[in-house]
Amino acid sequence: MNLTTTMATTIHTHTFRRINTRPFLKKLPKPSFSSLSASLQVTPEEESQPSTTQSPSFYPKKNQTLELVCESLAFKGKGVCKVADTGFVLMCDRALPGERFIGRVTRKKGNYAEVQKMKTISPHWDFVNAPCEYASYCGGCKTQNLLYEAQVRAKEQQVSELITHVGMFKDLELSATMKPIVPCNIQFHYRNKMEFSFATQNWLPKEEHEKQDGLGSYALGLHVPGFFDKVLTIDKCLLQSEAANKVLAVIQDGWRDSELGLSPYDVHTHAGFLKHLMLRSGSDVKTGLTELMVSIVNNVNTSVGNTSLGEEEYILYGKPTITETLRGIIFQISANSFFQTNTHQAEVLYKIVEGNAGLRGDGSEIVLDLFCGTGTIGLTLARKVKHVYGYEVVPQAISDARRNAEQNGIHNATFVQGDLNKISDSFGTEFPKPDIVISDPNRPGMHMKLIQYLLKLRAKRIVYVSCNPATCARDLDYLCHGVAEKDIKGCYKLRSLQPVDMFPHTPHIECVALLELD
Repeated sequence: MNLTTTMATTIHTHTFRRINTRPFLKKLPKPSFSSLSASLQVTPEEESQPSTTQSPSFYPKKNQTLELVCESLAFKGKGVCKVADTGFVLMCDRALPGERFIGRVTRKKGNYAEVQKMKTISPHWDFVNAPCEYASYCGGCKTQNLLYEAQVRAKEQQVSELITHVGMFKDLELSATMKPIVPCNIQFHYRNKMEFSFATQNWLPKEEHEKQDGLGSYALGLHVPGFFDKVLTIDKCLLQSEAANKVLAVIQDGWRDSELGLSPYDVHTHAGFLKHLMLRSGSDVKTGLTELMVSIVNNVNTSVGNTSLGEEEYILYGKPTITETLRGIIFQISANSFFQTNTHQAEVLYKIVEGNAGLRGDGSEIVLDLFCGTGTIGLTLARKVKHVYGYEVVPQAISDARRNAEQNGIHNATFVQGDLNKISDSFGTEFPKPDIVISDPNRPGMHMKLIQYLLKLRAKRIVYVSCNPATCARDLDYLCHGVAEKDIKGCYKLRSLQPVDMFPHTPHIECVALLELD
């Protein structure tokens, strides 16, 4: 099948902040880590002070300098280190397993501290040269210079630790249910959506800053890690499609033209016009024609929040949606609608979801599709079941889901707009009891009210799709083991846990968990 590339560009002039209320969510405990040797050095200011022998009670001081070796990668991609002969953990961004480096303590947080890497003494294990020129500074690809096989091993280990320590599943129980991670066989140019930020000044690395005698001009690019107000200009990103990079190059060449009068947004004064640029690419299987640009959307919001979703949309050019094909279903996607950003690996992910759903295929089963987005999972299952009922908070996504069902000739799918974090006691009375529940929440996971509803519903099978293994582990714990503080009993058993690498070179991990009534 030949797929042609289409492109939609969304320019955001203001944004709003979506607030999730999360009452009664269990605090996630810190995973435990094994011991690691490290030697101690001090700053010049500390040299005159008496030396302190490291002991199990050792606690580093802020700005203290340490020579450390990274032992492993923690969830979200930070390197895990320990001070010799102690149990004290130090977390360092961009430190990779096996790397020996000099680090400075920047922050202390209870039983661990954060360290800034100052100088690498010897490289990490499984070293490879990062092909991206921005890899050392950009916040997107933290592990691009780590062999891909080592990346997926680390992610698999992170899921295992989180399910054990946060989900409270025993090692023996986990070993019987957890499957090896599914790697992604396309490691670059896999993203169909990228968001870039405009800024009033272009951040430069120290060496470039000294060469150019200043911060430079306006910026359009990605945020420097840890700074909401620093943006590094990006001419191309190796994670997004080649078509998107062509569009980005054209925009970079022209948007600073003073005759256009398009000033970038200033996060400090809240003045300016351009705030975010979203590039979204899809595949049009109908025309067979290659189109580089099919739509330009102006997304407007009056709030100062740092998000790319807006209150109003204006189609400046072309169509309001772009086209994507997934598991034989053609989807129309609006600028604000959620859709898996790695279409190729989404095919793999949804095949796993369908396998876990265990459909009989005789058209007799009811499926409840929670956090359904544009209907991707529900519509790919609809032709094998009696009916699909989907729920999603974003109105435009529900409109897209209904349109997608209609254009694909699917008449046994109902999509309802509603906030699953605020369900009422009457939720569920509008549809028959489902045989199978599909839940694909965003990073905060499921609200306690929804978990209580699912435990009361007692569907025979739940397929939980998660983009955050930490909240996934917490929710699986609730569903399987209950919540003692609220006198809630779990009624499910974890039958399968499948990590999937959707985003190579980043710390993000997807998981598919199968729960069955115990």
